Amino acid sequence: MRKGNGGDGGVIINISSLAGLMPAAFQPVYCATKHGVIGFTRSIALAANMENYGVRLNTICPGFVNTPILQSIDKEENMGQYYSYKDEIKNMMQFYGVMDPSIIAEGLITIIEDDTLNGEVMKITASQGIHFQEYSQTPYTSKR
Repeated sequence: MRKGNGGDGGVIINISSLAGLMPAAFQPVYCATKHGVIGFTRSIALAANMENYGVRLNTICPGFVNTPILQSIDKEENMGQYYSYKDEIKNMMQFYGVMDPSIIAEGLITIIEDDTLNGEVMKITASQGIHFQEYSQTPYTSKR
């Protein structure tokens, strides 16, 4: 994929979650891995930009999406030790809303089509739709 290796460049979109941008007391491991996806993507995007790879890397962070896995919170075998928090999670779903998967597809298309997006974190929520996490400017840029 990297232009320096004979590739045509491209776009990589990693999937995180809103849980990657805030604490999630009922799912600490899930939360930690989603934070990691965001940090990894932003770091590699910076390197790809500095080295002119021709590859853009971005992350999407959806809220609750109406998928079969979301419906599985009522099953203790899926939730493990956090099963006792299912009512709190359902309350969060009611508070934040549950989205149709089509809005996630819309976000993916936006990232693919907009060549200016690199290292961005797209948030997708029921209340605000598609929008981006704001960060301060990256403190390091290459002198190459």
